[in-house]
Amino acid sequence: QVQLVESGGGLVQAGGSLRLSCAASGRTFSRYNVGWFRQAPGNEREFVAAINWSRGSTYYANSVKGRFTISRDNAKNTVYLQMNSLKPEDTATYYCAGRTGDLVVTPTLYDYWGQGTQVTVSS
Repeated sequence: QVQLVESGGGLVQAGGSLRLSCAASGRTFSRYNVGWFRQAPGNEREFVAAINWSRGSTYYANSVKGRFTISRDNAKNTVYLQMNSLKPEDTATYYCAGRTGDLVVTPTLYDYWGQGTQVTVSS
């Protein structure tokens, strides 16, 4: 079993930055790929970014490419999402999720989820 805990959300003005963290505990997380997703009220959960745990390869949604950066610290079992140039449309609850296998963008293919952290971007 893997437990994921997100942190780092908050209220920020448009153009500002936040860094989200996803801390993993339980089973060795080194064989899991990690994705970040977000969900705004009334919307479906959407893919934001993902990282391959062993090779560090990354993949981003077009809406965040060039503004968000996903990274990981193997020693700390933590994945980060650096969010720059934030826009009001980035407002959502952000979730991290883990799975074995290839990087994918479909949330239902992820096995483990955190509880989410709220990001609110004011205009």
